[in-house]
Amino acid sequence: MTDYILVDGDEVNFEAQFGTAIVTVKAGNLSGSGKARVDGKPVCVQDDEKKVSVPGCPYTTSEFTTAGKGTVTISALGTDQLAGKTKVADKSVLLKGTKFKATFEVTQPAMGPGSPQPPDPVKEYSGTGTFKASNTKWTGS
Repeated sequence: MTDYILVDGDEVNFEAQFGTAIVTVKAGNLSGSGKARVDGKPVCVQDDEKKVSVPGCPYTTSEFTTAGKGTVTISALGTDQLAGKTKVADKSVLLKGTKFKATFEVTQPAMGPGSPQPPDPVKEYSGTGTFKASNTKWTGS
């Protein structure tokens, strides 16, 4: 599949729904480490997605309504987000694609009603996200 090549600074958007948790997520950014450049910016290659981390995101669930906090990361790329043929120094370039898998790791649990307020026992939630490519000229496959 052919799609736009991702470059340094491209936006990473996470969806708010992480299982039963609703997370208020700010956008993250990719940091490209490829030696090749597109419009003067380093291209993003395999494993650059592992450097994306958005800490301090508030969350609640229907049961735990006093907000907690956590960190959002990319856990796995979609099958259409890693080029099979287009490589830089033997590493596949990252493509815009459709959706990747994301993880929300709780650092401060949300609290439930009552006295004392019980904490959310779940330590990790799964969700999804998308890339916003600034490059709209160069593609990879």
